[in-house]
Amino acid sequence: MKRLFNYKYPKLTLLLVSIILAYYIFSNDAFISKINHLGALGYIGSFIAGFLFSFGFSTPFAVGFFLTYSPDNILLTAIVGAFGAFAADALLFRFIKVSFMDEFNSIKKNIRFKKHHNFLTSKVRLYLVYLFVGIIIASPLPDELGVSLLSGFTKLKFSIFSVVSLLMNFLGILIMLFLANI
Repeated sequence: MKRLFNYKYPKLTLLLVSIILAYYIFSNDAFISKINHLGALGYIGSFIAGFLFSFGFSTPFAVGFFLTYSPDNILLTAIVGAFGAFAADALLFRFIKVSFMDEFNSIKKNIRFKKHHNFLTSKVRLYLVYLFVGIIIASPLPDELGVSLLSGFTKLKFSIFSVVSLLMNFLGILIMLFLANI
């Protein structure tokens, strides 16, 4: 079957289009006033925006929401948003753990990977992975990459993952809310 469009990078193109669309939408004053009216949803809206914060294609919309939303309590809004982002990250963690393990095991068996893998001690390598993943999860970058690294290349328990996800998402959302309400 022939594809209708023959793009080499359709997912990256879609991500770029969603970023441009989100920028256009959140640059519109009429849309921002509607977002402010979404305050009636209160913390449910923050939870939904937090959930959207974790996925690559919806991250620009969540960032736009948090940057234009003026909550009464920034800390509580960040906590609720972090729980929404954690819910999405937990789904990703479980899905990747089940669906992608065969590919991660194949990568681990790759000769080049083994050569670079033994360059650092296992403890230093693990701390570097945690640091890198924490930065990815806290930032508006798609959490899929960070969650994939944790679930595929570490033997991280779900309880530890939960703490990392909640803390880093909380910090990322809190920074956005703080910057938007200065």
